Amino acid sequence: MTAALKLSQVRKSFDRTEIICGVDLEIPAGERHAIIGPNGAGKSTLFNLVSGRFPASSGRIELHGTDITRLKPFEINRRGLARSFQITNIFHRLSVFENVRCATLYSLGYRYSFWHRLGKLRDAEERADDILERIGLRNRRDTIAGLLTYAEQRALEIGVTIAGDADVIMLDEPTAGMSRSETEQAVELIRRVTEGKTLVMVEHDMSVVFGLADRISVLVYGEVIATGVPEAIRGDAAVREAYLGTTLDEEAEAASGDDAADPTGAAHG
Repeated sequence: MTAALKLSQVRKSFDRTEIICGVDLEIPAGERHAIIGPNGAGKSTLFNLVSGRFPASSGRIELHGTDITRLKPFEINRRGLARSFQITNIFHRLSVFENVRCATLYSLGYRYSFWHRLGKLRDAEERADDILERIGLRNRRDTIAGLLTYAEQRALEIGVTIAGDADVIMLDEPTAGMSRSETEQAVELIRRVTEGKTLVMVEHDMSVVFGLADRISVLVYGEVIATGVPEAIRGDAAVREAYLGTTLDEEAEAASGDDAADPTGAAHG
């Protein structure tokens, strides 16, 4: 079976500094795959390489077996890959509905033209309304996007990301800045809207990672040091030394009571 996404010896340097150091990664279609690692590991840079925002210095990136290494972001998107960003990236002055409808147009066959009136594109309106229902923003349909709460804006960005019907979805820290209850709702939303799709996410919240991912890759100093199912990653000594152990120690200091002594704390945030 052809992998949904395959990276072969991908490298990225800025001037003389190598940020991504020969990454090999293969993600099967339909898998939920998390990329974790300490700050500065190169996770967002890797996302930018895959989505075409940055050109790779060397190596090859394939989407469903097709080389996309040198394609522009919009060309990659039109081949079935969509992504979100760490910083919420929506049209703040448009309504919630208008944000999502804009994202549906290309996949429905509409191109730039003067003679199509958006209000008469019934299929775009129906798809946009369906997505708003799926992301829980149907009752905020006519609200200006900039007036939404932070969690609602993140949900809207996920809606915009899936609106083009891409089958590979990349989410960059989708729960960053959320409360615990907001995070739980976001996880259920992500699980629901990516059903049957390939999901690749960068995420720092270990409860999200271990609760949502089928497999996890650990990126440290631009290199993948381990890839495996959550249980294997949790028990990997090299991973704990390079990343998880430090995270757990910090969380233990902040915890109180029995939580501080919980040796499985990696799964709790």
